[in-house]
Amino acid sequence: MKNQKWVAMLLAGGKGTRLNELTNTIVKPAVPFGGKFRIIDFALSNCKNSGVETVGILTQYRPQALHAHVGQISYWNFYNRYGSLTILPPYQRDNEGLEWYEGTSHAVFQNIDFIEQHSPDYVLILSADQIYKMDYSLRLQQHIETNSDCTIAVVEVPWEEAHRFGILEIDETTYKIKDFVEKPVKPTSNLASMGIYIFKWPVLKEYLIQEEQKKFTHRDFGMDIIPAMLHDGLGLYAYYFNRYWKDVGTVHSYWEANLDLLDRQKNIFLQNTEWRIHTVENNEPPLYLDEKAKVHHSLVSEGCQISGTIEQSVLFKGVKVGKGARIKNAVILPDTIVEENVWIENAVIGSQSLIKQGVIIVSRNPAEHLMVVGNRETVDIMIEEDNLPVNNLKTVISY
Repeated sequence: MKNQKWVAMLLAGGKGTRLNELTNTIVKPAVPFGGKFRIIDFALSNCKNSGVETVGILTQYRPQALHAHVGQISYWNFYNRYGSLTILPPYQRDNEGLEWYEGTSHAVFQNIDFIEQHSPDYVLILSADQIYKMDYSLRLQQHIETNSDCTIAVVEVPWEEAHRFGILEIDETTYKIKDFVEKPVKPTSNLASMGIYIFKWPVLKEYLIQEEQKKFTHRDFGMDIIPAMLHDGLGLYAYYFNRYWKDVGTVHSYWEANLDLLDRQKNIFLQNTEWRIHTVENNEPPLYLDEKAKVHHSLVSEGCQISGTIEQSVLFKGVKVGKGARIKNAVILPDTIVEENVWIENAVIGSQSLIKQGVIIVSRNPAEHLMVVGNRETVDIMIEEDNLPVNNLKTVISY
C-alpha cells in the first residue's frame, strides 16, 4: 500500500445527548441539516475537496442510518487506487469482549493498526458534528511550515458560550499555543478549539499509547492529550478560522444554524460556491404548492406538499403541510405531516412526526424555551402559549 502524506480520522460515534429527541433514533452526525444534507456531509466534503484520500469514520451509537448514508460510495468517490472511506466501529480483540470507544483519543488509539497500514506522516482528527467549509490542505501547509507537533483549528465564540469549548491562549504573533483548558468554568478567553487537529503521526502515536497506560484518564484529546503535550513543551500552534462555523451540539444551536441559511450573509452554501458540499441525492418529486399555499423567506425541499403558510422556516424533503396551517421560525425534518390548522412557531419538529389537526406548538422566547418534537412522534394535544414552558407532556418538550 502506498505511503500517504496524511489520513483523516472522523469521530462520528457520539450519542449527542444535548440534541435530545433528535438523536433518539440516530447518531448526531446523521441528523438531517439544511433541507437536504446530513451534518456529517460537511466534514466529509471538506476532506474530499481538500485532497484527503483516506478517511476512517469511527462510529458507535445507533450507526445504521450513518452507515447507510456514507456507504453509498458513488456519491463520495473516495475509493481509488490508494485511498478509501472506511467505517471503523468498535470490535472484539482476541478472546476479549467488545471494547467500546470510551473517549475521543481512545477511539483513535483503538484504530492505530488502521492508521499504521497507510504509514502517514500526519493524521487529521475531525469532528463530524460541525457546519463549516475548510480547506484542510492550508492547515497542513501551516503545520509543516511551523514544524508543529499539533495544530489546532480555533475560532472566536461568544463569551457566554465559551464554557462549552476548549479555550486557548496563544502568542498573537506566532500563534503558538501558551495555554489550553477544556470547558473552563470561568473562561479567560473566547478563542475556542474547533476540535480539529493535525498531528505528526509518530508524536500522536506515542501519546496515545502513553495515555492508555495511565490509571486515571478521560481518554480524551481535550482533557488529556493536548494538556500533556503542552506540559511536555511540545510545539502546538493555532490555525485561526474566521469564516462561518457552527457547532450544532445543542438543539438551540442546531435550530439557529438551519435558520442561518435564510440570511444571505450567513448562508454557508452561498459562500465559496466552488467548495461544494456533497451528499447522497434522493429521487424526490418536485415541490408542490397548492392555490392556498404561501411561502415567504424559507427553504422548502423537494417532495414537499404545501397547502398552508410557511415563513422564515426550513422544511426538509417529503414534508406535508395542510390547509390553514402556519409555520414560522421552524425547522421541520423529513417526511413529517402537519395537518390542517396547526400553528408551529420557534420549534424543531423531528423526522416522520405527525402533528394532528389544530395543535399549537409555540414558544414566545426561543432563547429560553425552544419547542422540540422528537422523531416519529404523534402530537395531538393542544399547547397554549400562555402555559409555556410545558412540563407535563411526553411528546413536546420546551428548552
